[in-house]
Amino acid sequence: MVNFLRKIFIKDYQELDNPSVRNAHGKLASIVGIISNLLLFLGKLIVGFIANSVAIIGDSFNNLSDMASSGINLLGFKIAAKPADKEHPYGHERFEYIAGLIVSVVIIVFGIQVLKDSIEAIINNNKTDIEVITLVILGLAILVKLWQGYFYRKMGKTINSVSLIASSQDSLNDVLSTSVIFISSLVIYFVPNMPFSLDGVFGIAVGLFVLISGIKMIKETSDPLIGINPNHEFIQNVVKDILTYPCVLGIHDMRCHMYGPNKRFMTVHVEVSANENIMEAHDQIDNIERDINQKYGLELTIHMDPIENDNAYVNSLKAEVAELLTPLKLSFHDFRVVIGNTHTNILFDIVLPHETKLTENEILSLLNNKFKDRNFYFIVQFDGEYID
Repeated sequence: MVNFLRKIFIKDYQELDNPSVRNAHGKLASIVGIISNLLLFLGKLIVGFIANSVAIIGDSFNNLSDMASSGINLLGFKIAAKPADKEHPYGHERFEYIAGLIVSVVIIVFGIQVLKDSIEAIINNNKTDIEVITLVILGLAILVKLWQGYFYRKMGKTINSVSLIASSQDSLNDVLSTSVIFISSLVIYFVPNMPFSLDGVFGIAVGLFVLISGIKMIKETSDPLIGINPNHEFIQNVVKDILTYPCVLGIHDMRCHMYGPNKRFMTVHVEVSANENIMEAHDQIDNIERDINQKYGLELTIHMDPIENDNAYVNSLKAEVAELLTPLKLSFHDFRVVIGNTHTNILFDIVLPHETKLTENEILSLLNNKFKDRNFYFIVQFDGEYID
C-alpha cells in the first residue's frame, strides 16, 4: 500500500538522493495524515458526545492535534526544501527537526489536558452511555492508526525523516490509548451502572501514557538540533572508502556536522608519506574529496598530514608510546620527533574518549615515567572524540 501510493503520487519515487523527491515523500505523508486524522477526529467526537465520554472526546482531540501536527510537518518539509540563502548558507533542512519538536510539544499539551478532564470526570462521577456504534468507531480507529503508524514509519525510514518517525510513534501511542478506551467502553457497555467513573480512570492512564511519550519524543527531535553523532554505518563506509586510495596511510580528526538528513559536512585529516611529491599528493586528495562527494552527497574537506613512515628510530619510539597508550584505549596520531642539542621533543595528538577517567595530567605523568631515563620532552595535544 505504501509503495503503491509512492508510485502514484511521486515522480521518480526511487531517486531518494534527489531533495525534491524526498520532499515529495514528506508532503505525501503529511497529506495522508491530515485526511486520516480529520476523519478520526470527526468520528470519535460524534460518538464521544453521544456517549458523554471524556476519554473518547479527549481521544478525538488527540486526533485533531495529530492533524495539526501533520500540517506542521507539511509546512516543515516545504520550508526544509528551500535552497540555501545569505542568512542560511547551510540550507533549511533543520527546520524539519523543529517541526518534529513542535509535534512533541503538542502531544504533551494534549496529555496534560486529558489528565485534567479525566480527574474532573472522576470527581463528578460522570456517567457514560456506550452504544454499539461507539465500539465500532473505536475499533475502526484502532485499525486506521495501526496502518497510519506503519505508513509513517515506512516513509520516515525511506527518507530518513525524524519528524515522520516521531509521528509514527505518536500513531502507535494512539493505538494503545484508543485500545484502552475501547476496553473501558466495552466494560461500561456490559456493566453500565458502575459506582465510579471508569471512563475517567482509563482517561488518566491514557493521559499519563501520552505525556510520557511526548517527553521522550522531545528528546528524539531535539537531539539533532543540539548535535549528535551521524549514523555509525555511514561513517564506517566513508572511512573504508578513503582508506582504499593508495596515497592514504591513515586518517584521524574526523568531524561531521549535520544540517539536516541530507546536508552533511565532514572534515578529516589524511596521513600521506612525507616523501611523496606534494603536488601529486594534493591532486590525489582532490580526487578523494570529489569521489566521496559524488558517492555520498557529502561535503568533504581533507587536511593533508605528511608523516615519516620510513624512519626506524621514529617508528621504534612510536611503537613504545603505543605499547603504553593502547591498553588504556587511547589512540594517537601526528607522531613527530624533533631532536635538539639539549633534549628531544616528541609531539603527537591523543584522542580522549568520552568514557575515559584519566585526566590529561595523569596521561602526561604516565608518559614521563615510562621515558624518565631519556631526555624527552612531550608536547601532547589532547583532542575530543567527535565520531564513534
